[in-house]
Amino acid sequence: MNISGSFTPNLSPLEPYSTGKHGMKLGRMSIDKTFEGDLNAVSKGEMLSAMTPEKGSAGYVAIEQVEGTLSGKKGSFVLQHYGIMTNGDQRLILEVVPGSGTGELEGLAGSMAIIIEDGKHTYEFEYKLPEQDGYSD
Repeated sequence: MNISGSFTPNLSPLEPYSTGKHGMKLGRMSIDKTFEGDLNAVSKGEMLSAMTPEKGSAGYVAIEQVEGTLSGKKGSFVLQHYGIMTNGDQRLILEVVPGSGTGELEGLAGSMAIIIEDGKHTYEFEYKLPEQDGYSD
């Protein structure tokens, strides 16, 4: 299944775990999101980031637990993020953590793309669920 929609992020700085050694800035942020569309859910998580002294180059990892409905099926799952920026060019991977699906989302697998254009946040989510009651996504 392929779905898309919008989301509203709320990122808040947390106490950094290391500051300013060798020009590096290592930080932490809390993640709170509200998803709309075929994914109607809220999420909570945490991000770790590394800002390098080289302009436009950084990295981050994050874990967020998403809870709500996905195409009408209720449950929760965990997304793992991996992001790298090199001279302003970014690569971002978000995948469902295997075995993290609960409720009607048990067995969920998939990956999500985040698109930010003109300050608007949207997602594209490609996922699959195991065959249930003779129906397969």
